[in-house]
Amino acid sequence: MTTSEFPKGTILGYPRIGRRRELKRAVEAFWAGSIDAAELEERAAELRAATRERLAGLGLGRADSAIPESFSFYDQVLDAAVAVGAVPARFARLVGDDGTVDLAGYFTIARGEGDDAPLEMTKWFDSNYHYLVPELAPDTAFSAHADRLVAEFEEAKAAGFLTRPVLVGPVTFLALAKAADGAPEGFRPLDRLADLVPVYAELLARLAAAGALWVQLDEPALVSESLDVSRERVIEAIGAAYDALGAGSDRPSIFVAAPYGGLDDALPALAATPVEAIGFDLVKGSVPASLDPATAESLAGKTLVAGVVDGHNIWRGDLAAAFDRVEALANLSGSVAVSSSTSLFHVPHDVADETRLDGRLAGWLAFADQKVAQVATLATGLVEGRSAIEPELAAATASLADRALAPGVRVPGVRERLEGLRGTDFSRDDYAARVAAQESLALPELPTTTIGSFPQTADIRRARARLVKGELTEAEYTAAMREEIERVIRLQEDLGLDVLVHGEPERNDMVQYFAELLDGFAVTEHGWVQSYGSRCTRPSILWGDVSRPEPMTVSWSTYAQSLTPKPVKGMLTGPVTILAWSFVRDDQPLGDTARQVALALRDEIADLEASGIRIIQVDEPALRELLPLKLADQRDYLDWSVGSFRLATAAAAAATQVHTHLCYSEFGVVIDAIRNLDADVTSIEAARSRMEVVDDVAASGFDHGIGPGVYDIHSPRVPSVDEVWQLLERAAAEIPASRLWVNPDCGLKTRGYEETVASLEHIIEATRAVRAGVPAAV
Repeated sequence: MTTSEFPKGTILGYPRIGRRRELKRAVEAFWAGSIDAAELEERAAELRAATRERLAGLGLGRADSAIPESFSFYDQVLDAAVAVGAVPARFARLVGDDGTVDLAGYFTIARGEGDDAPLEMTKWFDSNYHYLVPELAPDTAFSAHADRLVAEFEEAKAAGFLTRPVLVGPVTFLALAKAADGAPEGFRPLDRLADLVPVYAELLARLAAAGALWVQLDEPALVSESLDVSRERVIEAIGAAYDALGAGSDRPSIFVAAPYGGLDDALPALAATPVEAIGFDLVKGSVPASLDPATAESLAGKTLVAGVVDGHNIWRGDLAAAFDRVEALANLSGSVAVSSSTSLFHVPHDVADETRLDGRLAGWLAFADQKVAQVATLATGLVEGRSAIEPELAAATASLADRALAPGVRVPGVRERLEGLRGTDFSRDDYAARVAAQESLALPELPTTTIGSFPQTADIRRARARLVKGELTEAEYTAAMREEIERVIRLQEDLGLDVLVHGEPERNDMVQYFAELLDGFAVTEHGWVQSYGSRCTRPSILWGDVSRPEPMTVSWSTYAQSLTPKPVKGMLTGPVTILAWSFVRDDQPLGDTARQVALALRDEIADLEASGIRIIQVDEPALRELLPLKLADQRDYLDWSVGSFRLATAAAAAATQVHTHLCYSEFGVVIDAIRNLDADVTSIEAARSRMEVVDDVAASGFDHGIGPGVYDIHSPRVPSVDEVWQLLERAAAEIPASRLWVNPDCGLKTRGYEETVASLEHIIEATRAVRAGVPAAV
């Protein structure tokens, strides 16, 4: 192998959706059939070229492997699965004679087709990004398919760039995979490590032959203690995998990145391998103050990459403190570099795009482009000395001081209210008493409902855009939204749903809507980040103390309730999810911020009750997402996250039925916390995993209402009546009918009306069959 010096400044990845969501639009045009694969490839190549030029312009080197080749059409874990030939048997028809999968097949694996369900989806470590879960069996035939990796590297080289290919590492790939249907009991995908590593070695060899000097293998599994595999096995696997990969003679230099936390007890095993560079997340983790002699000796011979620029949040941060951490790492090795702590695909592109943000607030922020510039600044300091970057360090320090003193950051009234809280503010009436009081709702066995949102049509989006532009008055906009609400209510009545929703046409996003109505928040114009596939979100910025100036949802909910005798749910987003799906202030404990949001929601619930709303749903789909990766940190998180939900809901009357919703939450991991939320009814995503969650529910003794989803709304598939019936039958076998609810996996905002109506009709038909104790008509 050939060796080269690691660049002094780099990032672990960059937003791949485009500054104006160009990739999203191109991919969705391909799905719609309005462009072909060749045009999609052309648009993607243009986006990659623009990204490389942008990164070079911001200070990353063109010819030193500083720019990561981290593009993906849909998901980086799916990319790895395709690269190693791990295609589920039900999609074998999509694999060509040469073992490759074309773009159409790639998207089919991600989204499903006909009766073939897509890969399951779940959250990527402690982020709001969703990855596709590989399915592996003891006989999955791994094989190397490096064509796309090589093509993108060569595309860059032809444009004058020597980039660094990025791939999910073998240990993380296997640790995140699930056993395929039919795999023997006790099988774990990590059992296949010895079979997979040679395939990775072949991928590395292909990249080396193409001229790659460095390859980045992402191994966030090394920082997590919350995986479905023991910590000891992960550490053992890292040594075995990288000893083998490092022994290859025809390979590039290997950079193992470990974002989202500290390596801790995995560091000695990784340090002992022959990899040339190790990336440390020094925002969420640290390097141990004392190392055993063998580990210290091993690290001294490697490049240590200090991830000191926060890739997970948007604050400008303390650049001087970041440089201190870089210099401290230099005590362990003579070769040190600077990087982002994680890939920057968690943050938007550029603060300069935000023309409507308050200028003072904008000065406190760093989006992806500003973070790249920060990396370049710190790298300059490494090469030329601290004095060369003192002006930049001082400017960041001044920004921190300005932020601390700005009006709204600390509001005495909000803080006094928090200080006055007592234990009784966090508890409702006994559950049994609530069940008795809620009998007046007169709900049938297996009540049917939806999670909240209905499809956001083009007409709805146009009306919202026209309101923003001043082309519609508030009165005209309200009339248009009321017309949509009435349409949704009538549709649900016609379908035969038992508990209705108003459909949320007035909401641009389940967090941004509230952020626009609460003090302490700001929203962006172009601050899009990828959630999954082509789905993008625009996280709000929680910068100051939070309070509610006036009711936020009451008028919409009460109007919907006035249209029907059936109960209509009031719909709120919970405090944990508002935090998880916003860029949250980092100058106080998250628990304090969550309780501020909870008090605002508590006031909203009181107003909904006073207006006659009998069922109120407080969604917490992100409860599992924020769970710390380190076991020692989880107790504190669960205390404040559960406490904030209870603070929001505890004042509700016994006759008010409180619901919550959780998505991609790996229910079993946080079952005790979910029980402690003390919601009357909890709906959870379960369709894509084929009701695996009911085993956790049954084993835990969970005794409140539960609605495991029967319709995977993240796929365009319409489930058949029989498919829904089978899911319900499995759920009913473990959960008493008196506590079982029937609902989709999640809100219907991203689906079209045709598929939504068909799917809900099938849900109603299957539910009636289960109630009657007969099989569904096939």
